[in-house]
Amino acid sequence: PDRDAVDGQNWETCMTMNDTWGYKSYDKSWKSSETLIRNLIKIAARGGNYLLNIGPKPDGTFPEECVERLKDIGNWMKVNSESIYGTRPWKIFGEGPAQQAAAALSAQGFNEGKGKPFTHEDIRFATKGDVLYATALGWPDNRKVLVKSIAAERISAVHLLGHNGKLEWNQTSDGLTVRLPEKLPCDSAFVLKII
Repeated sequence: PDRDAVDGQNWETCMTMNDTWGYKSYDKSWKSSETLIRNLIKIAARGGNYLLNIGPKPDGTFPEECVERLKDIGNWMKVNSESIYGTRPWKIFGEGPAQQAAAALSAQGFNEGKGKPFTHEDIRFATKGDVLYATALGWPDNRKVLVKSIAAERISAVHLLGHNGKLEWNQTSDGLTVRLPEKLPCDSAFVLKII
């Protein structure tokens, strides 16, 4: 879904945490928390709803793998929920190498997991009011991130969700360059709040 344009229609995607719909004691192929969080980010950037199936065991309890992943998603949302709840798609939903290599929605079969691994260059966008959220799907080793798609946008402030300090940033014709703090505010992906 990463390559297709945002079309403004309401939609929802249904996914599982593992390979089956429902609990199977032999199913040991669980998606990572990072994959589930990145799915949430990508779906929200396109204006969709993310329906995540969680199949209970025969006794009605949830598998520990599900509970662990839900806790990880919850911890990420404690820091970044404002970039998901009540947001709408921006004029483009993302940029980066994984988006360029993604299979088109019209391609045969399932496209999930067939693109390049995500890096800090893979960024997804969402808006709420006058705020643009740019979520990078990886943390750069040099602590610098370049958001190319907002080179022409008017920017007055840049914040990192989960970080209370000021950020160094510079906007040029190449885009917005942001120097990040040494400590990650959360795992899996980080969100720049751009005003």
